[in-house]
Amino acid sequence: MGERADVLTDWRERVLDDPDLILDDRDVMRALITANDRQMGGNIVDMRGIAMERLEDRLDRLEDTHRSVIAAAYENLSGTNQIHRAILTLLDQEDFEGFLKILGTDVAATLRVDRIRLVLESPEATDDAAPTVQKLEDVLTVVTPGFVDHYLTGGRNMPHRKITLRQIGQGGERIYGEAADWIASEALLSLDLGEGRLPALLVMGSEDPHQFRPSQGTDLLNFFTGVFERTMRRFLG
Repeated sequence: MGERADVLTDWRERVLDDPDLILDDRDVMRALITANDRQMGGNIVDMRGIAMERLEDRLDRLEDTHRSVIAAAYENLSGTNQIHRAILTLLDQEDFEGFLKILGTDVAATLRVDRIRLVLESPEATDDAAPTVQKLEDVLTVVTPGFVDHYLTGGRNMPHRKITLRQIGQGGERIYGEAADWIASEALLSLDLGEGRLPALLVMGSEDPHQFRPSQGTDLLNFFTGVFERTMRRFLG
């Protein structure tokens, strides 16, 4: 008993000397409030206890929000770095063939997508056949005029956005080939290659059905599209 009394006395002196030891410990404060409620009885409304519970709930929500904001900021920073590295890789290429080859390899790896395809419309293409470009078939698809708009809108008479994020629909075989069996979501970047040129499309496909969703922001992809368009115009000009 004497030893226990000494411990309690020491603990009491420490608390009186530094009350923050208790006030900063939420579990201890909660235990003390619960003990106080039991001592007061169930018929007494403890406004202080109610206020403490509400403050604790508010603090929990603020902490959750804080963690969510930090996670979103980190994800945005990571995405920005990816886009910047991909753009620098493209700008390093001195010829069009190297530009397209690096698009389907290093750039795809940097952006963490499983497929990148550049879709170009050509009057020489038909529904059954299209001009082929040797060494570039893994990244370049040549299609008939009107294909880009039809693929973006699903054949419906409606305007389309500069950037479209969605789960893959019908018709992906023309773009992805055999990979269409497992590509589950895609980012469609509508390209304006300049006056007098047919529409084009840059397609990023992912096996993950949730990598590209309509609810996601598109600011970074808009920036990437602008740089890509300008670089394409330089090569085509």
